[in-house]
Amino acid sequence: MSSRWETLDEVDVKILEILKKDGRKPFVEIGKALGLSEGAVRRRVKLMQEKGIIKRFTVELGKDFVVNAVSFIYFEKGERSKDVLQKIAEMENVETVYELTGRIDAIALISARNISELNKCIDEIRKFEGVRATETAVILRTIR
Repeated sequence: MSSRWETLDEVDVKILEILKKDGRKPFVEIGKALGLSEGAVRRRVKLMQEKGIIKRFTVELGKDFVVNAVSFIYFEKGERSKDVLQKIAEMENVETVYELTGRIDAIALISARNISELNKCIDEIRKFEGVRATETAVILRTIR
C-alpha cells in the first residue's frame, strides 16, 4: 500500500510545512520563499486539495479563547463501528478522531468555547450506539 506522501515532491512538502504553520500565508510569499511564482504555488495547492492531501484550511484560536480536551472513547465489546467514528469526526467541536489499538478504542480531540459546550459535545458522543464510556481530560497547556 503506498502512502499519499509518496506522490509529493520536495517542493510540495515544503509548501505543506509552510501552510501548517500559517494556513493564511499568501501564495506570493510562499512562492518567494521557495523560488516559485504565485501561480505555481496556487496550482500545487489546488492539486493537493484535489488529491485529498489538503482537506481544509482552519483557524486555530488562541488558548485563552478555547477549551481543548482529549476524550478517550470505549466501545461495547466487539464494537468498532467506522460509521460511529465518522459521525464523531463530523461533530462541530471535534477536531480529530483517532482509532486505536489496545484498551482505548478511540480518541477525540475536542475544541470548545467553554466547559458547557465541551460537556454537550461529550454527552452527544456518549449517545452514539456502541459507545460504552468516555473519559475526558482537559488540556491545561501545550508545551509544543
